[in-house]
Amino acid sequence: MSVVTFYNSSVEQTGKTMSIAAIATYMAIEHNYRILVISTTNKEDPIKRCFWEEKKKKKNLGIFGPNTALEVETGVEGLARVIRSNKITPDIITNYTKVVFTDRFEILLGCEIPPSDGTVIETLYPNIIKAANQYYDLVFVDLDENVDEDSKKEIIHDSDVIVINMSQRLRSINKFKENKEKNQHLASKKAVILIGRYDKFSKYNAKNISRYLGEKNQVLTIPYNTLFFEATEEAGVPDLFLRFRKTLDPEDRNAFFIEEVKRASENIVYRLQDLQMKM
Repeated sequence: MSVVTFYNSSVEQTGKTMSIAAIATYMAIEHNYRILVISTTNKEDPIKRCFWEEKKKKKNLGIFGPNTALEVETGVEGLARVIRSNKITPDIITNYTKVVFTDRFEILLGCEIPPSDGTVIETLYPNIIKAANQYYDLVFVDLDENVDEDSKKEIIHDSDVIVINMSQRLRSINKFKENKEKNQHLASKKAVILIGRYDKFSKYNAKNISRYLGEKNQVLTIPYNTLFFEATEEAGVPDLFLRFRKTLDPEDRNAFFIEEVKRASENIVYRLQDLQMKM
């Protein structure tokens, strides 16, 4: 049971959430793991659009006229009530997740609206992750900037692998190089580098970036792919990966995308196994 945290190396957009969606979906299909993705955003959650269509709330016509139907709280805000009552157990988390593949892949959505009782949701994530790690084989954490520094440090410290997300911009690459000299987590054996929205035709390709940063292992990538981009906006990610699995030809223009998702997934699994053997 392992925690893999995806973390931006800078404040710019790196395609971090979309990279998690691709890797987690691929692993859920290809490996016999029970996977949970934990979103820590406090804004509209982009990962929802990858897997579920937006549904309008239905009105309940009661004897006193129309009223809004009550819905069971899901996501972190629902789980927060359990945590505050000290009733959290590893298996109870699944009651607050949304299911992508039954008994294989679930997502715990972030909290878009702050709780009315003043609870600071971000401070609860370390305990949620620790509990989830006792129940799921793999816990992917989409670590956002809104999480407070103390919680962020605790999450990173407790992670088995840290996936550092960056862009192909030279400014982003240099910023990571600078931060790596100051931050022990960025230089640790737990860290792997991943470039989202990757363009293989850029001069800042994976080989050149790896060489420039002095990385022994080639940096991982999730290439920009038109079909995947459209699927992330249309709740079509699961169907896309299932279709690719059945029909994708090596000569297909989408083959490079799947090959790189596979390489990233297998590299993360290998890093987890390697680190566990050395413990």
